[in-house]
Amino acid sequence: MLNNLDEIQKLSKDNMDMAMESFGAVSKNMQAIAAEVADYQKKSFEEGSAAVEKLVASKSLDKAFEAQSDYVKTAYEGFVGEMTKLGEMITDMSKDAYKPYEGFMAKVGK
Repeated sequence: MLNNLDEIQKLSKDNMDMAMESFGAVSKNMQAIAAEVADYQKKSFEEGSAAVEKLVASKSLDKAFEAQSDYVKTAYEGFVGEMTKLGEMITDMSKDAYKPYEGFMAKVGK
């Protein structure tokens, strides 16, 4: 009985350690993702403001359409690039969160 109690306590401790390690990885990665999103928002706002200034300063309708087209193209490319980067960061976060459980899952699978 005493051996079983020791095994249960060890298993509980191991599970808590794995959970805390996984939580730490998720927390660290979420902070990095939040910082990336904040940087993107700031950059996007600055580019949008510059585009509005360029649009207002346009001397002709053709120049205004050209300025708007340039901005839309740049904004779209920036958005797609940012979403790709965030997708990679989320994938990495998932891998980091799973790492503590890899050894445990290998033992269970046997």
